[in-house]
Amino acid sequence: MTSHRLSLIACATLTALGLAACAGPGIDAGGQTAAATPAPTAAASPALQRVKHLVVIYAENHSFDNLYGLFPGADGVNQASAEQRTQLDHDGRPLPELLVFDKDGKPDARYPRLPNTHFRIDAAPVGKRLDELVPSPIHAFWHNQEQINGGRNNLFAAMSTVGGWTMGHYDTSGLQLWQWAREYTLADRFFMGAFGGSYLNHQYLVCACAPRHDNAPEAMRVRLDSAGKLLKQPDSPSAALGAVKVFSRGGGQVTPDGWSVNTTQPPYQPSGVAPADGGSPDMANALGNVATDLPLPPQTATTIGDTLSAKGVSWAWYAGGWNAALADGRQPASVKRRVIYAGGDGSPMFQPHHQPFNYFQRFAPGSAERAQHLLDGEQLLRDAAAGRLPAVSFYKPAGRDTQHPSYTDVKSGDAHMAGVLRSLRASPQWPDMLVVVAYDENGGYWDHVAPPSGPGWGDRFGPGTRVPALLIGPLVKRGFVDHTPYDTTSILKFITERWGLAPLPGVRANVGNLGAALQ
Repeated sequence: MTSHRLSLIACATLTALGLAACAGPGIDAGGQTAAATPAPTAAASPALQRVKHLVVIYAENHSFDNLYGLFPGADGVNQASAEQRTQLDHDGRPLPELLVFDKDGKPDARYPRLPNTHFRIDAAPVGKRLDELVPSPIHAFWHNQEQINGGRNNLFAAMSTVGGWTMGHYDTSGLQLWQWAREYTLADRFFMGAFGGSYLNHQYLVCACAPRHDNAPEAMRVRLDSAGKLLKQPDSPSAALGAVKVFSRGGGQVTPDGWSVNTTQPPYQPSGVAPADGGSPDMANALGNVATDLPLPPQTATTIGDTLSAKGVSWAWYAGGWNAALADGRQPASVKRRVIYAGGDGSPMFQPHHQPFNYFQRFAPGSAERAQHLLDGEQLLRDAAAGRLPAVSFYKPAGRDTQHPSYTDVKSGDAHMAGVLRSLRASPQWPDMLVVVAYDENGGYWDHVAPPSGPGWGDRFGPGTRVPALLIGPLVKRGFVDHTPYDTTSILKFITERWGLAPLPGVRANVGNLGAALQ
């Protein structure tokens, strides 16, 4: 593949990003100019060394503009240029208006026709509350690249299953996480590590890498046109009439050269693929199923867990609903699941493809590494209260607590994560703790800031659209908006530099290490 086909984000988008502004003076929440933020160097290590405990809370599926586009001092929706906010049709012409499409890709009569620009979801004429379920735009690897359109960010509506809904944003100033962001630091140049969806961005959180799926069948591989874009079906309509239609199922799970980039199920339970009849209850059926194709083969790439363990640094991945999902997943395929991807009846809506370590051979069922490091989310709260948190903790809330559109709402996830933050603040380990509340990806929602690209900034896998990131703790700058360019691999860079680990090759050279947010 040519570099153009591998990434549609050209090096020229550095200019569109306004990188000089990103790396220059920050603005605190009170509008005051802060000290310039240099590129990360060894000089930042004293600030990093004061952090004894890192906790990463990984939320779901919102762009920065969607949740924090109205935040004081941040680069929000009102800073978008006319080009960025005006959405184009597939032929390059501005759409006459924005339409919201239903599950069949047709105009949804429940939503009004809207002007071609960003709009408030929680205000007239849409008027959705923050505790209501809303549509979930497609968020996939190839779609995201086309939506970004070389940094112009003006093909979001055209390349979405829900059309103009992608342009919506909320006023979240009444939510609890907004207040935490006001008290501590909000990063407004934090980009999702990879193009597309939750699956690949969870991999980027733990290994800064895309998985391999060399034996993927043709049906799972992407179909691209001569320009390296998703091949559209002949009857794919104008974005003024209906949702885009492509040939690739699920947006194309696997690249032509074997990289797994869109949702694929783990080889071990809990998985969206049930065990084979008569097979091991710990394993997903290697033959897959109609809904999800083949599970991913066990992976062997180096993860941040490997490098932490090699240095003797304690760590854990805590997952909400893990124990319940493990029991649910080990049942025969004939048994109806009530935890994994299941709604209603108090189900945690557990999402197996949000559990990245469960794809790796080192953490296979029955291994000592699995038992030591893959823990239930309730254990996080117990360990925090007892002062037993490891040096590095990842916390993945259960699906119903992540703010993911369509199967949960913004307000309930906000309440859950704010409660976790209060528990962490009450922990005896709080004085030397850094908490990062990050979002895995944008959920298909528009954001106006171009992702960085070019050597040291980007590669064929990303970074993708800008997402929120809050940095919280007693060692963090107060009332600060951090304009340093970060992406998901910045978390790995922080861990690697703080604990002197062997570096992971996928961590991008020029992204910040989170040190600019520390006092």
